[in-house]
Amino acid sequence: MTTSKASVAELKKVLRDCAFLAPYSLQVVSCDSSVCSLLVPYQPALERPGGIVSGMTLMGAADVAMWLAIMTLRGTTETWVTSDMKTAFLRSGREVDVICTANVLKSGSRTMYGTAESISASGELLAHHVLTYMRVE
Repeated sequence: MTTSKASVAELKKVLRDCAFLAPYSLQVVSCDSSVCSLLVPYQPALERPGGIVSGMTLMGAADVAMWLAIMTLRGTTETWVTSDMKTAFLRSGREVDVICTANVLKSGSRTMYGTAESISASGELLAHHVLTYMRVE
């Protein structure tokens, strides 16, 4: 097993330093080499009408979780951006915290490919995401 190149503390610092992520209140739950889990705490400001956690919130969490999972492989200094993302919304989450876990499945020097799952606090699979990232040089 490969050692993670970024710790939970380092990933938490990345989140703190990214002002555009502040409205989501994302929290790093855990990480290991190629994997990162985030908590997305429920907030009324991030819901659609009817108390449903917005798709934008689930997709954003998956995008960030994958970005951080890449950092567990490559460190925090390289710049990686999303080049493709597909999301299947499987059920709605109403007024719930969400755990989003990303896993890098194929790691290259220029591209990364992986999946993420958004799961409600009660364990229901809300969305499945497939992401491709590319390194910016």
